[in-house]
Amino acid sequence: MTTVDHVKGNAAAEAQPEGIRQSMSWLHTWAGLLLGWVLYAMFMTGTLAFFRDEITAYMKPEVQVQAVTSDQAMITGVRYLQTHAPDALRWFVMPYSDRDPVIEVSYQKPGKTGRGSFQRVQLDPATGEAVQSRETRGGDFFYRFHYELEMGYPWGRWLASIAGMFMLVAIISGIITHKKIFKDFFTFRPGKGGQRSWMDGHNALSVLGLPFHLMITFSGLMLFMIMVMPAGIYAMYETPNQFTADAYPSFASKPRTNVPAPMAPIENMITQANTAWGGASVGRVTVNHPGDSAMTVSLTRLVSERVSYGRLPPSMIFNGVTGEVTSASENDSAIMTTVGTIVGLHLGKFAKPWLRWLYFIVSLAGTAMVASGLVLWVAKRRQKAGKDAANRFSLRLVDSLNSGTIAGLLIAMPVFFLANRLLPVDLPDHANWEVKLFLWSWGAAFVYGFVRQRQAWRDLNALAGLLFLSVPIVNALTTSRHLGQSLPAQDWVMAGFDLTMIASGIFCVWLSWKVNRHKAKAPAAVKPKAAPRAAPQAASAASGEASAMAKSAAVAPGTSTAAKAPPTSPAPAVAPPVKTATAAPPERRDDALPPASAYQPR
Repeated sequence: MTTVDHVKGNAAAEAQPEGIRQSMSWLHTWAGLLLGWVLYAMFMTGTLAFFRDEITAYMKPEVQVQAVTSDQAMITGVRYLQTHAPDALRWFVMPYSDRDPVIEVSYQKPGKTGRGSFQRVQLDPATGEAVQSRETRGGDFFYRFHYELEMGYPWGRWLASIAGMFMLVAIISGIITHKKIFKDFFTFRPGKGGQRSWMDGHNALSVLGLPFHLMITFSGLMLFMIMVMPAGIYAMYETPNQFTADAYPSFASKPRTNVPAPMAPIENMITQANTAWGGASVGRVTVNHPGDSAMTVSLTRLVSERVSYGRLPPSMIFNGVTGEVTSASENDSAIMTTVGTIVGLHLGKFAKPWLRWLYFIVSLAGTAMVASGLVLWVAKRRQKAGKDAANRFSLRLVDSLNSGTIAGLLIAMPVFFLANRLLPVDLPDHANWEVKLFLWSWGAAFVYGFVRQRQAWRDLNALAGLLFLSVPIVNALTTSRHLGQSLPAQDWVMAGFDLTMIASGIFCVWLSWKVNRHKAKAPAAVKPKAAPRAAPQAASAASGEASAMAKSAAVAPGTSTAAKAPPTSPAPAVAPPVKTATAAPPERRDDALPPASAYQPR
């Protein structure tokens, strides 16, 4: 084939339109990158939220209460509110559980609206007295950060919804792009280094929890369906409040009459609900207009009993004055069961300890999947750029954002736990100071990632490891519920938390060591072009020059027939080019790089 034919063939190949896999590869890359840092934070905090109650219990070590039956806990909570909040607009009582050892009651203060209008109190189930403990948001901080990103309503939820849409697009396009995705799950080559190792790890983490990743992303979007797609509600209802009253009957209430009236015994209402539900427990008590003749009492079934109770569990509504049942809803239609199951799978409240740990592990794999995708974006383009990688602004920017987001969050989490132990217990605004230190430490990691880019990954991971390892030490110095006490007493909340901190610290230190080792080996990995590879090319060039000289001599005028014959031995003039060509410059290594086609996604 001539050179002209070869060029025409390449032009024809380039003129062909992109296939579906190539198009999806572009979409997968950019959908995963543009909001990848937000998705990483959402995945990590959402993973911790599966142990929301356990984290809260760990951050209140002084709370040690004696358990009672669920019905007795409900009665205790209502009696406390009757005494301490008789003029409140609404009461809520959440019973204790094996995960949360206290009764949580809250009430809405009159004359106020919004989240700040509610007062929360935790009670000892045995005595009914308020539990005195340090102020902290505990696991609720990670739970709300997961979908609100510590932003004002509704902006955080909108950003989380948009990021969830990007995540769903990235997952689907990734499945289409990787034709051998399941085969690649069994292919992991950590010794290869560079983009190949990151690609193998990204594929393995993606396939490991693929059904979970699809479920958790789609169900998360379903949670905000009313906010993102409200057109159906506005088409059927005049105001959103009418929809809320139909969808959540326990929150619906009639206007106050301002006529005082005593409340019927809550014990009788709980007994009726237990009988109607076949002995099932009550999960929440809601009292609207307490102390008024328009008072209603709503009893809701325990959410953890079934997966489909995630959104709207069965409920019974009583007249608060007479104690008679006014309405009952099983919420067992096909639509409600489907929606409840999707939401229940996302929240995971039905999960028992072993299943909850499975949720945690697979969700952690999803977090690592997002992180590896962000790092892969840099590794792939850095390997393509070669020597010019250090001068690429885009690579330096994304790499700094990666280290600040990924390693920075690993620093902020133990800082949050250490602040809980090291700040004075009676410090005003104790809970907000914990959050401030979390955000400040994360921000400092971002700054360090931009200032010390070459050392950022190593240093930030090492610092995160030391902070994680210090959490159990500080816990032992500040409380009596350390590993030496919690393990013999089988206090698995405290012991499990400390052991998880130790495992996390070891992992981060190992990660820092791996990064440092890779940096140390990087210069040795770049080898100069080998001399033997250049020799054949030089010999070929010398042979071509000798042939040209022979032809020129053959056609020169006045030459004899003997002069046209080729020489029997190599011409002396050919030798110098051969010798000089064998010594290639050491710094040139263009042909040591793989061809550009090697970077195309498979």
